[in-house]
Amino acid sequence: MQDILFQLTEQSPEITLESLLTNFIVATVLAIGIFISYWYTHIGTAYSRKFNVSLLTITILTATVMTVIGNNLALSLGMVGALSIVRFRTAIKDSRDTTYIFWAIVVGIACGAGDYLVATVGSIVVFIILLFFGRVSNNNRILLIIKASRASQTDVEGAVFKQFNKKAFLRVKNTTVDHIEWIYELSRKALQQEKKKEHSITDILYQIRGVDYVNIVTQSDEISG
Repeated sequence: MQDILFQLTEQSPEITLESLLTNFIVATVLAIGIFISYWYTHIGTAYSRKFNVSLLTITILTATVMTVIGNNLALSLGMVGALSIVRFRTAIKDSRDTTYIFWAIVVGIACGAGDYLVATVGSIVVFIILLFFGRVSNNNRILLIIKASRASQTDVEGAVFKQFNKKAFLRVKNTTVDHIEWIYELSRKALQQEKKKEHSITDILYQIRGVDYVNIVTQSDEISG
């Protein structure tokens, strides 16, 4: 029993410069593949360069930790204890981003342990899957909010209907004795097409008598804590 415990807690084999460089080179190459995959599958404002750079560093740092730990049980238990003290509160914007975090960690672990074939083949498979099924666009909604007098109801609704070619969807219509408030949902494509026209929707609506305000806002479903 004592011999088994001694073998588990004894120092791992000495790390050579060659093995260290190999671990880092393979980890860096695969991390660049993760970087490219995230950059390609995230469109527009859904892309975060800071998060993408973090994926690079996570891969290399994980490989560094695994290289140091090796087969040493004492070091691995110490590392678990140290990490349990740290509390990570970084909010993930999209649940699919957790896939990239786990991918970076797994690649780092495999490279640090010297399992380059596993890391490479696994990365190729994940890269192909995300290439075809993991494309992420901006999920923010664009809302057109209008408040006007009841007398201008027909003119306002007709102007919105005509300007966006039936691509503005009425989501909310609040009414009072004197006023009406409309909330339309627009697609980003519809808004871009509208900008190419001679007059914008705000210019057209403000020409209608009785319009109090026109707001165009972007609503995100993200909840920050």
